[in-house]
Amino acid sequence: MPELPEVETVRRGLSPYMTGAQIMRAEARRPDLRFALPQGFAKRLTGARVEILQRRAKYLLARLSTGESLLMHLGMSGRFTIEPAQAAAARPGGFVRAPGTNGAHDHVIFDMAGGRAGDARIVFNDPRRFGFMTLFDTGREAEAPFLNGLGPEPLGNDFSAAGLWETLKARRAPVKALLLDQRVVAGLGNIYVCEALHRAHVSPLREGRTLSEDEAGRLFLAIRLVLEEAIEAGGSSLKDFAAADGGLGYFQHAFRVYGREGQPCPDEDCSGVIARHVQSGRSSFLCPVCQL
Repeated sequence: MPELPEVETVRRGLSPYMTGAQIMRAEARRPDLRFALPQGFAKRLTGARVEILQRRAKYLLARLSTGESLLMHLGMSGRFTIEPAQAAAARPGGFVRAPGTNGAHDHVIFDMAGGRAGDARIVFNDPRRFGFMTLFDTGREAEAPFLNGLGPEPLGNDFSAAGLWETLKARRAPVKALLLDQRVVAGLGNIYVCEALHRAHVSPLREGRTLSEDEAGRLFLAIRLVLEEAIEAGGSSLKDFAAADGGLGYFQHAFRVYGREGQPCPDEDCSGVIARHVQSGRSSFLCPVCQL
């Protein structure tokens, strides 16, 4: 499942073609994805202008001139690709159809005009159909399905070391489970939580209440650093993820612990070997020597 860096990478790829652009035509080739599309979905989008394209947690959020917002989720295999109107834009590194996508799974299409990067067709392709799209009234995010109850953005001003420690020190649950709780902090997933915990030298198996204020501070900084580095690298390409230009992310080459069971700990002064534990059905990777 794409996590925050992957979704942010997709947002940055789509934004030049969507922000400020008008949806000249919207087409839904089926009535549902993971969930049923809203009634009149294509008609409500056609003619709307995208005022801004944002990310909230693992969701893309397009604010529309109609007073509605379009919420989009990639699911496990969903990806957006961009077909520029001008053939000259289809250059190496440009926004073209990702190789390997099957047109039979092109479920939603937006024909955009007036974007900063020019006119384009944006296609949402999702073989497994675990992604979804919905509409809600702009300004009612606190009540909107999937957005209500979300915690602070880990790269935003509302997320702080002091706030993280206040949350952790009152909880008995394992610290990894707490970081994956979208009500505690929004957008984190299994990969980046494992990576941040290793950098902070905190075991995912520890109860939140056992962390000191100093450890919570280290964890706060590690979360931000890992996410910033992953976004800079274009995310991690595991299984189905690709950016809007069809390019693959490269942060998986910088993993310290995720998927490295049996390999030496990357810390030079540590003699540990990466181990894997299963927590709530998910793999946790850690160094049993330096993550205490």
